[in-house]
Amino acid sequence: MPWNAAKSKVQLRLSIQRLRILQQKKEAQAKAARRDIATLLERGKIETARVKVEAIINEDIHVELLELLELYCELLLARFGLVEQNGREPDPGISEGVCSIIHAAPRTELKELHVLRDLLMHKYGREFSLAVMENRDGCVSDRVVRKLDMSTPSSELVDGYLTEIAKAYSVEWAPITKSAQDGAGPEGGVKDTEKSVIQTHENEVTNEPAADSPPIEGNSRDPKDGTSPSQRTSLKGSAAPPYTPEPVDEDDFEALARRFNELKKR
Repeated sequence: MPWNAAKSKVQLRLSIQRLRILQQKKEAQAKAARRDIATLLERGKIETARVKVEAIINEDIHVELLELLELYCELLLARFGLVEQNGREPDPGISEGVCSIIHAAPRTELKELHVLRDLLMHKYGREFSLAVMENRDGCVSDRVVRKLDMSTPSSELVDGYLTEIAKAYSVEWAPITKSAQDGAGPEGGVKDTEKSVIQTHENEVTNEPAADSPPIEGNSRDPKDGTSPSQRTSLKGSAAPPYTPEPVDEDDFEALARRFNELKKR
């Protein structure tokens, strides 16, 4: 399509208008999709919600691309005098906008933008256009290149989107962290190591040995009298009878003093 300045100016205005309308349409669709995802979260269909939210993320990125292209069209319209200048390459003041439109327009469904691209490619020639389409020397804006990268969203980004959607629609949901997953046993309960710690603590409180722990040598007590082997040996070898405390009358000071004296002699 041969270069025509008047037609190019009209196509810039039409492209700006159509880009705005398309953004509004996609935002309305994204809002409805978010509502559906909130319903899925409420019903516990997490995996389905995660798949659908990836599509929303890609659509949001595409809308950001449309916003950038709208900005570049407004830039070219405002500096149309530079566009009309003769030359095999665009002026530095409009070079970023021209390159971005030529490179990214095929990724949109706007016919007006496609026509504008053809006009710009005809004006600046085939060699320049091929270099822009291949993004030689990084002539295309990095922001546009990132928006065109449709890689799979990270799990952190997906969780972030799901969290915000759940908050917006008052749905009780939170992503399961890796630490929480590691803390659960095969059935989602407490790990065996944690159970062992709890059992050991309970045994210490009740003064009972653990079920799988060996008896401690020289420290086991007789269940009848509560004495250890060393104490039983000492009692057997002693000639003195075991001490039996006398009943104490709280009002008899002499009896209490006598008891303390006997304790001191032992």
